[in-house]
Amino acid sequence: MKRNMLNPTRSTRWATGVKWGILLPLAVGCLSLAIPKPTSAQEQMMRLLSVSGQGLESVETTLTQVQLGVEVQARTAEDAQRQAAQQSSAVVELVRSRNVSKLQTTGIALNPVYNYDGGEQRIVRYSASNTIRFELPTEQAGSILDDAVQAGATRIDSVSFIASDEAIAQAQRQALREATEDAQAQAEAVLSALGLSSQEVVGIQVNHASAPVPPPMPFQRQMAAEAASFDASTPVVGGEQDVRATVTLQIRY
Repeated sequence: MKRNMLNPTRSTRWATGVKWGILLPLAVGCLSLAIPKPTSAQEQMMRLLSVSGQGLESVETTLTQVQLGVEVQARTAEDAQRQAAQQSSAVVELVRSRNVSKLQTTGIALNPVYNYDGGEQRIVRYSASNTIRFELPTEQAGSILDDAVQAGATRIDSVSFIASDEAIAQAQRQALREATEDAQAQAEAVLSALGLSSQEVVGIQVNHASAPVPPPMPFQRQMAAEAASFDASTPVVGGEQDVRATVTLQIRY
């Protein structure tokens, strides 16, 4: 009895080996079945094409933004400021009588003018200036520039041409439509070349349509003086303002 318990028989060892030999492969097999596999929906969502389209609309400018002012010099600061105030008041009164919009003062300045002869700095006079800005229809810009100079304006700093808010809003919507159609056309061309077809749009990114204001056109002081010396009105001709938009689409195929 002791020999049998201390030394198992061959049949006993064989039974034990069979027992462990069956359990080990089963355990390994359970581990292999636990590895996740991508589903077909996940695979489809990974097949995305991203494409950006551009839209451009040009709109006619019908409004003009004008910045002009008065600059005078006098021997004393009081005289310079008084003369600038008198001429500026006359110019502002004229501009207001023409029913312009967005009229505002943009600058008031009083500065000494120095003489450096002989290496010594000396105040010889004072310069005073007042500037205003306003907006009006472009067809009226030429005549008001001439009349403002006659009223006392000595500076026409800049003239800018812009479209109306309504025209810009309409152009923005059209530019967005063009950008969307451009993106769709690009996607169809790429997928067709690869023998694929689009399924659905799963993402849309819209960059706000922008309408940058054209840079102002500077007017020299000499030009303002010449405008006042002629009977004909100063010609002012506007142009076009570009409105751009970008639309990015993510398309599943």
